[in-house]
Amino acid sequence: MPPLISFIISRLAIGFALGAVTGLAIWWVGFSAQFSEGASGHWIAQLLFVYVFGSSMAAGYLATALFQDD
Repeated sequence: MPPLISFIISRLAIGFALGAVTGLAIWWVGFSAQFSEGASGHWIAQLLFVYVFGSSMAAGYLATALFQDD
């Protein structure tokens, strides 16, 4: 695998993992009291919420890594 491709894939994966963990933490701390059924009843909303945090963090992490790479 070319070095640039592995660089991009690894930075996207790291950024998505950080964003997904952040999204899950915000969901469980900030939103769990709002839903009467708990988080299991709103799994699609939770999945989209975590995906939004993960994808935006992945793009930002990749852009920062490319900007700061020598």
